[in-house]
Amino acid sequence: MNDFELNYEGVGELLKSSEMMRICEGYANKARSQLGEGYKVSSHTGKTRVNVSVSAQTYAARQENAENNSILKAVLST
Repeated sequence: MNDFELNYEGVGELLKSSEMMRICEGYANKARSQLGEGYKVSSHTGKTRVNVSVSAQTYAARQENAENNSILKAVLST
């Protein structure tokens, strides 16, 4: 049996890389494109990884998301 040693420093670099940011933003933008007006994609690099989110910005979008779970459905369908 071969031993496997995880390179934690390398994984950390990958999770905070610009390439990972681009991948995550791609998924978020694809989900955002399935939603109507009033939704926004935001991203930043946190302490341990990149963070990307889709959020409802307008009253109508917040109401629609609360009633239908629109953001969750859009993310799960990507």
